[in-house]
Amino acid sequence: MTLRVDVLTLFPDAIAQYATTSVLGRAAERDVWGLHLHDLRDATDDPHRTVDDTPFGGGAGMVMMAEPIFRTIEANPDLARPLIALTPSGRTFTHDVAAALAALEGFTLLCGRYEGIDQRVLDTVVDDEVSLGDFVLAGGELAALCVIEAVVRLCPGGLGNDASSVDESFGDGLLEYPQYTKPAEVRGLAVPEVLRSGDHAAIARWRRAQALARTLARRPDLIARRGGLSAEEARILAEMTILEENGPNG
Repeated sequence: MTLRVDVLTLFPDAIAQYATTSVLGRAAERDVWGLHLHDLRDATDDPHRTVDDTPFGGGAGMVMMAEPIFRTIEANPDLARPLIALTPSGRTFTHDVAAALAALEGFTLLCGRYEGIDQRVLDTVVDDEVSLGDFVLAGGELAALCVIEAVVRLCPGGLGNDASSVDESFGDGLLEYPQYTKPAEVRGLAVPEVLRSGDHAAIARWRRAQALARTLARRPDLIARRGGLSAEEARILAEMTILEENGPNG
C-alpha cells in the first residue's frame, strides 16, 4: 500500500524540494508514499491571489481566509483523510501519533500561516489539529515536513531496512542508547569495552541499561508515562551501576 499524503499550503515548492531528498526521496522512489500538493492561492479569484485579511476585533498580523481553503477542499474530493491542521493549539505530535498515521492509507496536512487560520475552517472541515511543541514557526510547512518524515520512516519499506526504526528513540517509550563507530579510540576516548566484546547478549543488556539511564536523566516524563520502571529494568540499571563502579572484572 502506498501512503497518500496531501498538503494544503501557500508554499508548495518548499515542501516539494525537500520531499525529493534523503529518506523521503528514496521512499517515494520505492512507492512507499506519494505526495500531492495543493496551492491555496489557486483557489482565489482576484488578481493578487489574496489568501489573508486583517482579523476581526483588531490586532496585529493577518489571518488566513476561510474561502480559499474551503474551495481547495471542495475541488479535491479525493483528499486523504483525516485532514490535520498544523496549529500551535493542536495536540502534541509524538512517536505514537506518527505510528498511528503510518498505519493509515493516507492523511492531509493543512499548513497555517500568519496569525493563524480562520476558526470556521478548523470548526467545520478539519478532523484534527497537531502541534510540534510549545513554540511558533512562521508557517506550517516545516512542521508538515517533520510530520511527513516521521511518519514515512515508520511505514514498511520507509527506511529500506525496516529493522532500522525498531531501536530508535521513542520506539519503546525510551530515548535511544549511545552510538559509536570506528575507530575504537579517538583522541584518547575509547568505545565502551562491551561493544567490542562480541557478546551480543551483553551488548543488548548494556544498550537497554543505557537507554533507561538516559531517559531517566533527560526525559523522566517518558518513564512516568510507561508506569515507571519494571523490576527487571531496575535490576538492569543496578547491574550497570555496579559495573561502572567496579569495572567489568569487579
